[in-house]
Amino acid sequence: MAAPEPAPARVVAAPPWLTVDRSVVNVALVYPMRGPAGMFGPTCELCAQLAVEEVNRDGGVLGRELRLVPVDGGAPPAEVAAEVELLVSTGAVQGVTGWHISSVRQALAPRVAHRVPYVYTALYEGGERTEGVFLTSETPDAQLWPAMRLLAGEQGVRRWFVVGNDYVWPRRTARAAQRYALRTGGRVVGLGFLPLETHDFADILRRIEHSDADAVLMLLVGADAVRFNRAFARSGLDRRCLRLSTLMDENMLLASGPRATGRLYSTAGFFADLATRENLDFHGEFARRFGLEAPPLGSLGESCYEGVMLLAALIARARTLDVRAIGANADEVSYCGPRGELRLRRRHVRQRIYLAEADGLDFRVLAEL
Repeated sequence: MAAPEPAPARVVAAPPWLTVDRSVVNVALVYPMRGPAGMFGPTCELCAQLAVEEVNRDGGVLGRELRLVPVDGGAPPAEVAAEVELLVSTGAVQGVTGWHISSVRQALAPRVAHRVPYVYTALYEGGERTEGVFLTSETPDAQLWPAMRLLAGEQGVRRWFVVGNDYVWPRRTARAAQRYALRTGGRVVGLGFLPLETHDFADILRRIEHSDADAVLMLLVGADAVRFNRAFARSGLDRRCLRLSTLMDENMLLASGPRATGRLYSTAGFFADLATRENLDFHGEFARRFGLEAPPLGSLGESCYEGVMLLAALIARARTLDVRAIGANADEVSYCGPRGELRLRRRHVRQRIYLAEADGLDFRVLAEL
């Protein structure tokens, strides 16, 4: 029998609206419009738009208006990368930013980062060194490790069960968690990885119940984490195990509901209730611009605000759109946002990290880590 012919390569055609306007600086905003992360997509979009409006009020980028070109970061990674590469290769965008999962970043970075600056705003597993990629958010060494250490000391946690989605960020973070648990005199007693858009958690909950875990590390995205929280509470495991998440914002907390958030901890560089002047100003501007019925502010949406501000600052410092010049000047760049003034070091933002505990539908910040 003859071997089947290979499937033809997918060709991405230029959309009919695609135009090149040299009088503006266009930035591809890659954020989730579908899938489990789609639930906080609206906040990502509004926060990025707020930043663009602020940049343009201050004169734009290189004296040109800054505009966003939305791209669905919830699509399959290869499709996202192909769409953004088309925008870059045609000159339709001069930069890329946004919150999207690590598998999208891994597909996208090799195809565009050497051509335009790419500011990635999602917390991730660490280790990204592609030239032209700049990162605003948390990595496990600064985020997860101090949180596990604090919970071990104050809550006596020793036995962790790790539950994550099945892709690079949860798997690599789980390996780090195993090292961190050992440093605190504990251990990881179980690992479970589930496909994105999982709805049935019965098997993983049975495994947690039959283990001797006293804590669960959640490495689940968006709606998957929401469904897990609800199932976890229904099972009664919340009375035995605390939960720690490195990806749990106020939108996800609201969707989980107050009955599903007992003994739930989150660690992040931003929480909506941080009592700082910069954060209060950010809330005021967001409410003024989008109204009181806008989606709740949280770390994931706020990261897209920072992505735009950092990209504008990188270009302003280099005084050019050339990605090599931008990279050469990156460690001299700072920008201001809801977390105050932040600086780059080795293309990563240096930042403060906090631990918070869910209190119904809000997070109460407990400590700076």
